[in-house]
Amino acid sequence: MTSPPHERAAEAASVLLSRANLPAIDIALVMGSGWSPAADAIGETVADLAVTELPHFAPPAVAGHAGRARVVRTASGRHALILLGRTHLYEGRGVEPVVHGVRTALAAGAGVIVLTNAAGGLRPETQRVGEPALISDHINLTGANPVTGPTFIDLTEVYSARLRELAREADPSLAEGVYVALPGPTYETPAEIQMLRTLGGDMVGMSTVLEAIAAREGGAEVLGISLVTNPGAGLVGEPLNHEEVLAVGRATAARMGALLAKLVDKL
Repeated sequence: MTSPPHERAAEAASVLLSRANLPAIDIALVMGSGWSPAADAIGETVADLAVTELPHFAPPAVAGHAGRARVVRTASGRHALILLGRTHLYEGRGVEPVVHGVRTALAAGAGVIVLTNAAGGLRPETQRVGEPALISDHINLTGANPVTGPTFIDLTEVYSARLRELAREADPSLAEGVYVALPGPTYETPAEIQMLRTLGGDMVGMSTVLEAIAAREGGAEVLGISLVTNPGAGLVGEPLNHEEVLAVGRATAARMGALLAKLVDKL
């Protein structure tokens, strides 16, 4: 019989902490498509292992997701878990593998979860490709939820206002907006993009919201950051492709790394 999700997370956390020779971690970061190079700026590596060395983690299935779990010591002496890559709902593994990394981080002691992603911009009139934006709220159109049964989680403030303010202190130029999650793996049609704009979305992607809900279920504060890698379909008349997403991530890695390095010791 398969063990419950939180027991599987506790098992993975135990192995992770043993490998890092630590009693707990303080913060966890999930790096989205193209964000991996930014991880190098966050701190000194304490442990680095393939996620498949941890119980119940799936191997990476998407280009730009390294599939590694790295524990680093920050400049102030805090310990951060950096998950270089994530499992997506469109991989067909189900909801639990999508949130297993976040639940492992919670079980290892993380009180703050930073979720990053690459996103399409729904407001090209005000957004610039290559610019990060804080997630102020989300619209979950994945048709899924990691919380089951009569467990009623308040989502009035999924993305912590306190953490967003600290992020703006680190980088006053940061914009913010509403992130819309769809299941993927296809990009949206121009008609769908217009619908999402009408619904109040500012960025669109295929990740993050299920992890954010799982983090809130576990009592952690959440900070979400989207890197706008392209305008949404039909907004500028150009086709979309994943290599473009990765290229923007590589081009902005230094800035993203500097931002995250500043943030981890403030959160």
